[in-house]
Amino acid sequence: MFKNLIVYRIAPGWQAELTALEEALARQPFQECGATQEQSSGWVPPRGEAHGLLAESVGGQWILRFMTEAKMLPATVLARKVKEKAAQIEQQTGRKPGKKETKELKDEAKLDLLPMAFTKQGSTWVWIDREAGLLVLDTGAQGRADEITSLLVEQLPGLQLALLDTQTSAQAAMALWLKEQQAPAGFAIDRECELKAADESKAVVRYARHPLDIEEVQAHIQAGKLPTKLAMTWDERVSFVLTEGLQLKKLSFQDTVFEGQTQDDAGFDADVAIATGELCKLIPDLIAALGGEGRGLPDAAAPAAGAAPQAPVDETDDDAPF
Repeated sequence: MFKNLIVYRIAPGWQAELTALEEALARQPFQECGATQEQSSGWVPPRGEAHGLLAESVGGQWILRFMTEAKMLPATVLARKVKEKAAQIEQQTGRKPGKKETKELKDEAKLDLLPMAFTKQGSTWVWIDREAGLLVLDTGAQGRADEITSLLVEQLPGLQLALLDTQTSAQAAMALWLKEQQAPAGFAIDRECELKAADESKAVVRYARHPLDIEEVQAHIQAGKLPTKLAMTWDERVSFVLTEGLQLKKLSFQDTVFEGQTQDDAGFDADVAIATGELCKLIPDLIAALGGEGRGLPDAAAPAAGAAPQAPVDETDDDAPF
């Protein structure tokens, strides 16, 4: 269910009931794009059942699902259509369209082409752990996270969010772990990482399927390169890539997590219970490994999702190779 994590701290004092959450989400259900609509977004039933609940509770953990749809209109196709329209004007009037008219032609061409464009859909899991005071998004793109959190803050009165922050930055901690060749308690360093120079050269070194307990890695760090990604495993149960922006990417639950499970245990409820059960333990352990939480929560009058991330956040394709 979860492949990437961006974690937010929920400010104390937020009171919410599942029925109120359901009513709030129902004000913006997902609808497919109209003929001339470029994109659409909204909430869908997490179980995938038509007309199902938009907010599900499994073992006290609340699960939502945010759906997006966008029309795929290749730039080359649009440019060709604009060129055709401009050629018609030139043929009819003997003049070439100016910049303003060309922009208008582009808008016209887009409206002409949108009804024929293919669509692309994507969804994002949202997990609210009220007891721990956390909101977790299954995305590796900060832009998508900002879109969802802004919508939730708008829909849910009193909800205040701040990106999870720790006393020690993820980047500084990763550099120390690699330099000392020692992972924090409960974690193991795996065989992938990315190091980037802090100077104007922006030189990047990537290791994939390669041991990292070598002098070469230490030399890169001593030369000023800092880790931006590091593959790790927690408690031999969950593997992931930690980023400099305190995101967890490429989550993978190990076989030990599923020991004792049968086919009868498969399904939405089992998936949620397993994923949240493991992550409820992993996230606090990671926070502890980074020295505990840092900055305070936003003031009541502050923008709810406006806290800046610790470090530049990688918004590249989650499935892209190192």
